[in-house]
Amino acid sequence: MANKLSVSNLLGIKYLKEDDIYLIFETARNFKEVINRKIKKVPSLRDITIANLFFENSTRTKISFELAQKRLSADVVNFSSSSSSISKGETLADTVNNILSMKVDMVVMRHPSPGASVFLANNIDSCIVNAGDGCHEHPTQALLDSFTLIEDLGDLNGKKIVIVGDVLHSRVALSNIFAFKKLGAEVKVCGPKSLIPKYINTLDVDYEPNFESALNWCDVASMLRIQNERMNQCYFPSTREYAKEFGLNKQKLLKLDKEIIITHPGPINRGVELSSDVIDSGKTVILDQVENGVAIRMAVMYLLASRI
Repeated sequence: MANKLSVSNLLGIKYLKEDDIYLIFETARNFKEVINRKIKKVPSLRDITIANLFFENSTRTKISFELAQKRLSADVVNFSSSSSSISKGETLADTVNNILSMKVDMVVMRHPSPGASVFLANNIDSCIVNAGDGCHEHPTQALLDSFTLIEDLGDLNGKKIVIVGDVLHSRVALSNIFAFKKLGAEVKVCGPKSLIPKYINTLDVDYEPNFESALNWCDVASMLRIQNERMNQCYFPSTREYAKEFGLNKQKLLKLDKEIIITHPGPINRGVELSSDVIDSGKTVILDQVENGVAIRMAVMYLLASRI
């Protein structure tokens, strides 16, 4: 295994090699031990300053990155677009360059425009971590999802994973497809055909329209949130009908003759993609995903900082 990443930025899973992913996982295992100690802090990034630029609302990802940075002893600057000069017409590149003039070493950015992190990496001289760019990619979520599954399954080689729901608007779905495939898994997508992108077959991924068939096929069901904020038209008749056809509840699980692993990137629409009796049953690994998110993000920033 390589001892350093082949990339200088984390812009998307598609830019990573398999060795990069396993190096991140190995580093994350070490940091997971750290965050479960009584003293949860290490001085690994003591001389590094990181700016968090979130141009979209976020709870889990923003807190997870901040916590990871503080666990690594980095200096942290938080940026809010609503109170910035962007609202006065300043460009993204100018805003970031002004921040970098204050001697910031790394930028963690979430932005509503697909490709924003790539644009930034091509136009500024700093290390960029993509925390989600529109409907494009969310690489750290895919890394923590894969890491969580490997903890339970040992590896993903030959495992069957179905991604269910709003694949069309999900950056998590695309990053997960890239990650799962790189790690040897078989991947299918399931959901209303209106929420499945037309290019899905070009990713070597099959579409399964029947949720019951998908559950009987899979080892893992990766449930996605219906992203109402990204929809400018009606993609299915009603939320109630969606939940009936593609929502996972205890009755559907009881019909299976096997145990499956259930993941969800959050936030969850209770009663839509997952029912409360599934969420609260202990059959999901959602809280493990949240815990692993801090360790994965610590690993990513530590490994990228070693290239600065």
